[in-house]
Amino acid sequence: MKKIQMVDLKSQYEKIKTTVDTSIQEVLDTNTYINGPLVHQFQKSLEDYLGAKHVIPCANGTDALQIAMMGLDLKPGDEVITADFTFAATVEVIALLQLTPVLVDVDMVNMNIDIEAIKKAITPKTKAIVPVHLFGRAANMDAIMEIAAEHNLYVIEDNAQAIGADYISKSGIKTKVGVIGHVAATSFFPSKNLGCYGDGGAIFTNDDKLAHIIRGIVNHGMYERYHHDVVGVNSRLDSIQAGVLNAKLPLLDEYNTARRLAATKYNAAFAGNAHIITPDFDANENDHVFHQYVLRIIDADRDALMQHLLDKAIPCAIYYPIPLHSQKAYVDTRYKEEQFPVTNQLVKEVIALPMHTELDDEQIKFITDSVLEFLNK
Repeated sequence: MKKIQMVDLKSQYEKIKTTVDTSIQEVLDTNTYINGPLVHQFQKSLEDYLGAKHVIPCANGTDALQIAMMGLDLKPGDEVITADFTFAATVEVIALLQLTPVLVDVDMVNMNIDIEAIKKAITPKTKAIVPVHLFGRAANMDAIMEIAAEHNLYVIEDNAQAIGADYISKSGIKTKVGVIGHVAATSFFPSKNLGCYGDGGAIFTNDDKLAHIIRGIVNHGMYERYHHDVVGVNSRLDSIQAGVLNAKLPLLDEYNTARRLAATKYNAAFAGNAHIITPDFDANENDHVFHQYVLRIIDADRDALMQHLLDKAIPCAIYYPIPLHSQKAYVDTRYKEEQFPVTNQLVKEVIALPMHTELDDEQIKFITDSVLEFLNK
């Protein structure tokens, strides 16, 4: 059996090696390292794929979130609501801009931001909501957009983990996540569903005015060289990374299908086990693209299971072990433990198993047999 990895980028690369190597060589031959033709090609291709009017590439996903907020001209002290159960980058950029993060609980079934918790958290100072499409599953954007419209709030989609996922609205319209809110941010970190071979990110919006502002922000606030019209940053996707992404983008749907198939096989193996709650998803829809495959372990020792798997050379991880409201950097007297019952339960139960495009049946069987061996003893 091939060695099991949490993410097998080497095997994925071997299948696209010629295309990737040719793109990288083109950059080296032409010396077009920054904002070269491959960056513009990728931008246009991603716009077409998403159905977005504007894609603005940048240096990484965290920058993308920060720049999106800068483009909305949010002011220090403005409140931004987001999920307590997610990676720190989401709240990090809120704090960096001297905005006020407002963390709320998540839904137990889909682990995305809880709609009722959003409603309770809104105050006169609230200016934006940041839903995170966690682990590759779309948040409830119908409800979020309705709340935003009612309270005149911006919606900034954190799409770092769900690029390529579809959202089917209650009216039946299918849209890619990331083009539903006012603006969105994504990451092309190597392990993402669409990942480069370094850091990379992008901002999406259908708002022409906002897109113009953001294009200046990513380039030191310049629209014309040495004319700085807005306060900006230096955040650009380099041409080598764009070349890698150009090779992968045409395969993104295929990659996401492979992840969903692996998740289907995992779920089938674990069906009926009293200690396991598997991700709930419709095999016929694309609203979950499984950036991570995350189980909840019930009435069993999750940490001992993790060690059992590691002893068998099966990589696994806990996403996320500490709620944001308990992180030293974001502790705040506004937060009470009773506000986060779901998050506080999830951090004790979740475990992520290997998930990537190259998982084969032999590996999945060994992983699932090893999990069941521990839980059934």
